[in-house]
Amino acid sequence: MPRRSKRRVVLPEQLKQVHLNAAGIDVGSAFHFVAVPPDRDQQPVQKFGAFTADLEALADWLHRCGVDTVAMESTGVYWIPLFELLESRGFQVLLVDP
Repeated sequence: MPRRSKRRVVLPEQLKQVHLNAAGIDVGSAFHFVAVPPDRDQQPVQKFGAFTADLEALADWLHRCGVDTVAMESTGVYWIPLFELLESRGFQVLLVDP
């Protein structure tokens, strides 16, 4: 495994990180792929099903990882139940273009 450099990278202002506790979700019809910051879990990218119990588990995991903002990408209507659940749990949810 290659070693990472310890030097600090300064990003341009337009690339400044705005939501430090954010997760990203690729929403699908059968599965949702969810990514949290790498320091939040040993497996920072996980796959969840689309049934209600799976969505509840997804929201629980995000909460355990300290996430407060979620950006979701979806090409269909499959985002609606997840969006509503996450909003009801207090997450700031953003639906973004693919």
